[in-house]
Amino acid sequence: MASTFTASPFIGKTFGVTVEHLNKKFGNTPVLHDINLSVKPGEIFCLMGPSGSGKSVLLKHIAGLERATSGEVRIGDLDAADPATRDKVHLALVFQAGALFSSLTVYDNLALYLREHRLANEAGIRERVTHALSILSLEKAGKKFPSELSGGMKKRVAIARALVMEPQLMLYDEPTSELDPVMSATISEIIATLREQTAVTSIVVTHDRSLALSIADRIAIIMDGRIRATGAPADFAHPQDPAIANFLNPVIDVKNPRFKQLENPHE
Repeated sequence: MASTFTASPFIGKTFGVTVEHLNKKFGNTPVLHDINLSVKPGEIFCLMGPSGSGKSVLLKHIAGLERATSGEVRIGDLDAADPATRDKVHLALVFQAGALFSSLTVYDNLALYLREHRLANEAGIRERVTHALSILSLEKAGKKFPSELSGGMKKRVAIARALVMEPQLMLYDEPTSELDPVMSATISEIIATLREQTAVTSIVVTHDRSLALSIADRIAIIMDGRIRATGAPADFAHPQDPAIANFLNPVIDVKNPRFKQLENPHE
């Protein structure tokens, strides 16, 4: 990366996250079942699980975007569902699709939060935006629109926009989805480096086994809306639970006739 991040005076405190007996239903359909988690301040915590397992729904509860059917989520000692918590915790959510405003340049996407909340004058905004762009090696992208960016660049812009908010808690929803292996490794390095340089607490929802095993302090596996296991990356090197083993190291039946056809497409 082109630059290092200088922690701002706003990042004087990091927050842990506690989830206790969290249950969530959409209508009559249960999605989360008695979720219990504890994320330490400054930790990189990865949530992994199959599609539809409830990972992103759990992340939205932490972000205060969903209300629990029962149970609670706390950021430090604060209720994550209380709108007032947003005034006490600098929380940033990096969405899977980037969620950039297509009508704004990259620079203006980053500046929008600062302008709307009148957190700095234009000179101060320029300094913070330029610094964030330099951290993500995006100095030449400021005048471009999202439609002109690759998928990897959009993810980096989304992370840069989060950094402008000077977060104490970073939430990532599938940050490496739809990226090639090289860019996935770059995003993984960025997440790890930002934590080292700012002590920000990071919660990462991901399918990316390589990302989780390489940067996480701890990992939780969610299946069918339940926590199946929690542990350090080393605990998942050779999982004994067959369901977790198949999720992390899926076995393809090459004897299946369909795969034989793929092996010999011209026969």
